[in-house]
Amino acid sequence: MGLCHGYGRLVPPLSDALEGVNSEQAGWKPQGAAGNSIWETVNHLTYYKDRLLRKLKGLEQEPQPDSNDDTFTVKESGEEAWQKAVARLKSIHAQLREVIEALEEGAYDWGGAGHAPGEEVMSLILHDAYHTGQIVLLRKLQGSWPSTRRF
Repeated sequence: MGLCHGYGRLVPPLSDALEGVNSEQAGWKPQGAAGNSIWETVNHLTYYKDRLLRKLKGLEQEPQPDSNDDTFTVKESGEEAWQKAVARLKSIHAQLREVIEALEEGAYDWGGAGHAPGEEVMSLILHDAYHTGQIVLLRKLQGSWPSTRRF
């Protein structure tokens, strides 16, 4: 699910970080920690991917949440709801990827008023990498991350 392909992967893509995660693991948080669960992070990533997708397609935006914290909210529970959340993330990501691949030359030029579409894409890539690292750390803490991995 990584948005860009490079000369090799130093960080696992988001799809690898989520592979094999069940709803119990997705909802887990370290004891006493104020951090977010994997599921909360998936919802947060989905919100921002959807927001950029709508913007790049020229679609109407969903109402803004009261705060960034609200983008992490999990409203359902259970395995089916978790699989639905992951499927939604992957679907929005695939749509976003198509739109990004179709961006024309100049989309990454910076300057002028506001942000160039490419600038927002790059910001989203960094955002994904940051939160993918958090997901991997949570999986390591809960013991669900394989001890040996190759990328």
